[in-house]
Amino acid sequence: MNVLGFTALLFSGAAAAGFVGALTGLGGGVVLIPLLTLGLGVDIKYAIGTALVAVIATSSGAAAAYVREGFSNVRIGLFFEIATTLGALLGAFLAAWTPTSTIAVIFGVVLLGSTAFSWKGHAAAAEIQSPDPLATRLGLNGSFPSLAGGEQAYFPRRVPLAWLLMVVAGAVSGLLGIGSGALKVLSMDNVLGLPYKVSTTTSNFMIGVTAAASAGVYLSRGYIDPALAAPAVLGVLAGSALGARILTAARSNVLRLVFTAVVLVMGIQMIVQGLRGAV
Repeated sequence: MNVLGFTALLFSGAAAAGFVGALTGLGGGVVLIPLLTLGLGVDIKYAIGTALVAVIATSSGAAAAYVREGFSNVRIGLFFEIATTLGALLGAFLAAWTPTSTIAVIFGVVLLGSTAFSWKGHAAAAEIQSPDPLATRLGLNGSFPSLAGGEQAYFPRRVPLAWLLMVVAGAVSGLLGIGSGALKVLSMDNVLGLPYKVSTTTSNFMIGVTAAASAGVYLSRGYIDPALAAPAVLGVLAGSALGARILTAARSNVLRLVFTAVVLVMGIQMIVQGLRGAV
């Protein structure tokens, strides 16, 4: 494949990654890393470095629209960003001494675990009417525009547990380059009990900062190649802009289905390739 064909294919794949990332809050790394490693033969550590830069672009492209429309909870995002950034720095340092096949298997297991919890009993969260005292003290309660019209209030709960999970999410981001969107969405959806659209849009708001913390480490180790990063960034910006337009009118069940399907396929692919030593 010549350089032009490689660049065009990478741009197209990155656009798809940005679109899926904006819709699901995953950041696009779950699409971009398998594309680079399995489809284009790129070493996984260079793929992770490229994905981290692309995740920053996804966050920049989608987050502004979500904040403007009133879906992202900025206060929740900033509060939990402390935890994810600490975890991201730890994960990025660990990645330098972890074999690529091991990283691929861990990546796949994390993704399959995400699908196992993405549909689990979230309906009970809607029945909780009384605000959590700690969440209220921190000013984390909020509301978002509902499809029926007007604002729908929500009250986060189990804040300490969610904070610990965000540290883990940050470490996974630094180790795997996926922006930790999968774990962030699950933490906010199933632990904090946020509405699904709030979880995905707040994740999009957060992932850029988490990825930036990890990207600095990858850049210092030479794992960010401009020839890969440039078309990837342009592609995810285009895809995330389109995804942001669609999400505001989409139904939560549809978004949850897209989230589960994408993560399930990518998780299985990465585990198989990691066990084969093909990455």
